[in-house]
Amino acid sequence: MHTLKRIPTKSIAFIAVSVALNVVCAWITVPYFTVPFTMSTFGIFFTLYFLGAKKGTLAILIYILLGLVGVPVFSGFKSGIPALAGATGGYILGFLASGVAYFLFDRKNKPLRIFGLFVGLILCYAAGTLWFVFVYGRNGKAISFYTALTLCVFPFVLFDVAKISLSVIVSDLLKKYHPFLKL
Repeated sequence: MHTLKRIPTKSIAFIAVSVALNVVCAWITVPYFTVPFTMSTFGIFFTLYFLGAKKGTLAILIYILLGLVGVPVFSGFKSGIPALAGATGGYILGFLASGVAYFLFDRKNKPLRIFGLFVGLILCYAAGTLWFVFVYGRNGKAISFYTALTLCVFPFVLFDVAKISLSVIVSDLLKKYHPFLKL
């Protein structure tokens, strides 16, 4: 008979807090022409770096599932299938791709872990931009991949690099000065 592995209460609490952090980060929004500036990348990459690949990806999956079932967790308090099927839904799904890719880099080697966050960001950009191009094409408005990058990625790169850097710094400080936060 197969027994279920118990998840420690502390891990469940950290996953829940990470989901909440991602919700709040998505709600911190500055409207922009096509894709809003949000703190989502900070929340997602903090979650991955702080919790690790397995728990971090689970937290991201829970966040996306909450939005899918109608809880307004995405930017602009959006939710449901329309939010994921819309032009920017690929970026949300790209967060999950970032988590899955992070499994390859989540080791004791800090530079490798940080590199993994940047690989995740590139995957998020790729998934989101491809989806953006697809949705625009589906709506009869053809748009090139380069144009989509110009609208949806290039204006965000420096900010996202800063948010990833901040997520690493905050995570390291929390673990250093608050030992009870170590998983």
